[in-house]
Amino acid sequence: MMNKFLYTSLAIFFALSFFIFGWLSNSAYTPGKRIEKASLLDKIKKTKKLNVVLLNAPSTYYIGSEGPQGFEYDLLNSYAKHLGADLNITPAHTVKEALKLSKNPNIYITSASLAKTPSREKLYHFGPSYFEVQEQVICNRGMLGSPKFPRDVEDLEGLSIMVGDDTSYSETLKKLQQDGFDINFTTSSDYSTEELLEMVAKHQIDCTVADSNIYALNLKFFPEIALAFSISGREQLAWLLPKKAKKLEADMYAWLNDFNQKGGMTQLKDHYYSYVLFFDYYNTKVFYRRIKSRLPRYKKYFKEAGTRFSIPWTLLASVSYQESHWNPRAKSFTGVRGLMMLTKTTAKMLGVKNRLDPKQSIVGGTRHLNQMMKFVPKGVEGENRLKFALAAYNIGMGHIKDAQKLATRLGLNPNIWSDMKIILPLLSQKKYYRSLKYGYARGAEPVKYVEAIYNYKEILEKYEKEEALAKEKASLPAVAVPLKTKKKSVKKTPKKKSKKRVTKKKRSKKKVSKKKRTKKKVSKKKSKKVVKKKKRSKKKKKSTKAKKKSS
Repeated sequence: MMNKFLYTSLAIFFALSFFIFGWLSNSAYTPGKRIEKASLLDKIKKTKKLNVVLLNAPSTYYIGSEGPQGFEYDLLNSYAKHLGADLNITPAHTVKEALKLSKNPNIYITSASLAKTPSREKLYHFGPSYFEVQEQVICNRGMLGSPKFPRDVEDLEGLSIMVGDDTSYSETLKKLQQDGFDINFTTSSDYSTEELLEMVAKHQIDCTVADSNIYALNLKFFPEIALAFSISGREQLAWLLPKKAKKLEADMYAWLNDFNQKGGMTQLKDHYYSYVLFFDYYNTKVFYRRIKSRLPRYKKYFKEAGTRFSIPWTLLASVSYQESHWNPRAKSFTGVRGLMMLTKTTAKMLGVKNRLDPKQSIVGGTRHLNQMMKFVPKGVEGENRLKFALAAYNIGMGHIKDAQKLATRLGLNPNIWSDMKIILPLLSQKKYYRSLKYGYARGAEPVKYVEAIYNYKEILEKYEKEEALAKEKASLPAVAVPLKTKKKSVKKTPKKKSKKRVTKKKRSKKKVSKKKRTKKKVSKKKSKKVVKKKKRSKKKKKSTKAKKKSS
């Protein structure tokens, strides 16, 4: 009995001691944090570097007179600033190359004006959409008015068409072929969409396919291209991201939403695409001619004035062209004269003695624009400041300040050009101008004026860049060219059997070929009959001769 009691008490003791030990150790234990692998977003913020692939093209990224530019570059740069990082750019020259580079694990974002197509979404991971476009068939303007200019998909038959390899355009055309449309096109991995548009402008090919934004941006550079028709529905452009970048993607969605709400996207679209509304084919063609014929006489003065007042000379030349078309003796009905179209009062104030003297006019006009920039209110910053000054050069600073007051009253931002473009035309409406200090103004004019100047400026900068490259190539020593040269890689897409009915032309061709065959058969039959007749006549002659001899 005593032993049993001892055993039970020992069991209870050990049980209690284990319980107390477990309770004490549990209360003293603090679980350590689970070690998580740093996300890509954390890595970017830590290294302060955003590694990106950017397509080197006017619609995305290029080096302009003022450094890196382009719609997608500016958008990515804004996002990089939000992250507190610097852009580390790897340029790509074709969409195919950009897609290939996107597979590099050290690349975080790929930006190449890429549309979200079903086939691409199977292979790549897309971030948020930032732009809506349509694929458009672009052809040579010289074909307009002729039966050859296509109006729909069926009219593409028989035309020389080329698109980039591994692009959404090649996908679209292949689908149309599968649907039975008789389209014969080639794909190339050596030409960018912009280069293909240039080939269309020079009529080296009849047509190509490009997104609506790419066509809009290149229209001023290649005025000989024309929109035929849209070949696709609405498509979304987006950046490519690594598949395991959920935090980066979530942050990007939140930032883009905020960027849109604050008007950043509107400003960006306005800066790169607004001039399309004012495109004039004839004026653009004349401008290209006058760059060669008139500008060389005054370029030196524009460059000197630009250096002196820290204003791009291409902008000064563009202002002058908008004012006088580079005619030093230009005169308006209001009495303004010269290359920069100065009034007598303004010329006197600026120290210009002879308004018809090109150098004096350019220096005076540049000084006047520089003064206008100083008078622009402090809240206006960056490129907006220059655009406000140009508008004031055209309409006067008083009306610009009136427009700013009206913008504030209507709930718009008085310090950004994209909102001022909406407000300025209202200065010609009584319900608005009667309450303003300087009253009525033709407010639509400065809007067109500024847009036209920036349009000319971009054309001029591109022209100058191409001229410099041409001179550089010409200065290089001549290299012996081998007899056999490799052609650029161009893939021909084989014609697929068409499900369509045979066209009238084909029917007529078939009828003609049948007629030819029947004619040939008839002629053969006739020739055979003639031969037989000749043989018979010879036999008859022989028989008559034989009879005569026998007689």
